[in-house]
Amino acid sequence: MSCEVCQLKELEVGHFEFEIQEVLRCILHTILFHRALGLVRPKDADLELFDITYVQCGDLEIEKKIEEKIEQFISWVEKHPNKKSQICLSFYEVKNKQASWFTNKIERLYWEQWYINLNVSQLPRTHSSKSHRTKVVVEPGVENAMEERSARRAALEASLRDVMFQIIKFVNEKKDHVPPIPNREGVISYPYEITIPSSSDSAFGMDMIKRMLQTGHPTMLS
Repeated sequence: MSCEVCQLKELEVGHFEFEIQEVLRCILHTILFHRALGLVRPKDADLELFDITYVQCGDLEIEKKIEEKIEQFISWVEKHPNKKSQICLSFYEVKNKQASWFTNKIERLYWEQWYINLNVSQLPRTHSSKSHRTKVVVEPGVENAMEERSARRAALEASLRDVMFQIIKFVNEKKDHVPPIPNREGVISYPYEITIPSSSDSAFGMDMIKRMLQTGHPTMLS
């Protein structure tokens, strides 16, 4: 069984918790919505930092899982500032396998993986103004810094839109590998997992290699 892999465009994100949350919510919910099984109540969600609306499945368990993983990723970023990072959303099938010395009875067969690539940059904090004898005095350089932040956020919004289109293009073009719908009542999504970098980057890398070996040689679409 081959595994389709989508490497999403790298996003330049500021080291701001809310900005990271907005970006990851948008991407993860969009992917899961487009791979939902039809038993969903679509819910529009507007980003506060960007003029972008995305769709959620309207499932509390999915929302809870996404929020937990985002919080874990933010904790990782705090310990590894100014570092490129990758989050992997994988869909898989569960197969029963004959037990042996080296394998469990249940095996995960990954059929699709999405790699979210973020470059989280530590940016200088700016204070827009300060009071001095009831007059507002703008600090030297603050205006330029605010303009730079505005330009950077506009660039991030444009890149995030590109990623949204990339997701839609992938799901429309890549359909043959999607397994039959599981015969389980009330199931919203195919089985999935969200993997974030661990405290040990090498452990995360080994986990990725192990997963790719389980699924065979992946095909790429960028």
